[in-house]
Amino acid sequence: MLRAFGKKLLLLIVFMFALSVIVFFLARLAPGDPLLAYYGEAAERMNAEQRMAAMARLSLDRPIPAQYVSWLKSALAGDFGISHQYKRDVLSVIGALWKNTLLLGGVSYVLTFVFAGLLGIFCAAKEGSRVDRVIYRVGTATSVIPSFFAALLLILIFSVNMRLLPTGGAYFIGGGGAGDRAVHLILPVAVMILSHLWYYAYMIRNRMIEELRRDYILLLRVKRLGALRILFRHCLRNALPMIITIMAVSVPHIIAGTYIVELVFGYPGIGTLTFESARYRDYNMLSVLTLITGLVVLVCNVAGQELSEILDPRMRHDEVIEADEYAE
Repeated sequence: MLRAFGKKLLLLIVFMFALSVIVFFLARLAPGDPLLAYYGEAAERMNAEQRMAAMARLSLDRPIPAQYVSWLKSALAGDFGISHQYKRDVLSVIGALWKNTLLLGGVSYVLTFVFAGLLGIFCAAKEGSRVDRVIYRVGTATSVIPSFFAALLLILIFSVNMRLLPTGGAYFIGGGGAGDRAVHLILPVAVMILSHLWYYAYMIRNRMIEELRRDYILLLRVKRLGALRILFRHCLRNALPMIITIMAVSVPHIIAGTYIVELVFGYPGIGTLTFESARYRDYNMLSVLTLITGLVVLVCNVAGQELSEILDPRMRHDEVIEADEYAE
């Protein structure tokens, strides 16, 4: 177990290092003026000498490999530089917004899988019925609607026409209470759920159907156990490792969906900040945001695998057998 943990930790470090190199070099090789983020329109009026001085001030006058080495040394010491756009420490800017993204993504994540689990189990129990076919068709239709289009449609209906909900933002000016935030989350969370609900519900449905068709289910029915008891106590328990794996793998999808929803609704979060950093070539900010996103995705995937192995020890046993066979 210690060797497996060490291997995963080493792979995590290697991946993060490779990701930092790729993002760092691609960002600096992208077309555009890197001085616009820091100096704004004044950068366009600089002469050659002024531009050279400005580039030196931001440490952009050296070759890219030298810039990366310098940035990496500072990052390992906990200094990720300043944001060229906000003129503040990168971590302080992120610290003011990450809670908004965590709130939106967390609520959407939990509700999506609660509804997906209930819907998947219900459809599995009603397999082949008219209700199952109707839900299948409606779910398939809603799952292919782009999230940005669904967001605009809901804004048009509930914000513009009915005037029931705000068009965007995280709270009203001068507000920020629990009720205020909850009202602003309704439409973004609804878009997130509509975009992901049926995809995961369908996967859970199929896994539950596989369990319902196994031989031990027939034996349980012969023993006259209740349908709900069979469904939740036996089928769901055996399907749980796969469901947890799906939940772990879904983190990148949820994060990507959250970023898109933030842009459409003007929600002040990490997604909006990432877009602005790429748009204005805010190198330090973009590098840190990309690394944070990559780290979250990797940690969630590893955690999902570990939880699956805890719930179903046979998975770890199979891996040990395969490793032994490979060693032989």
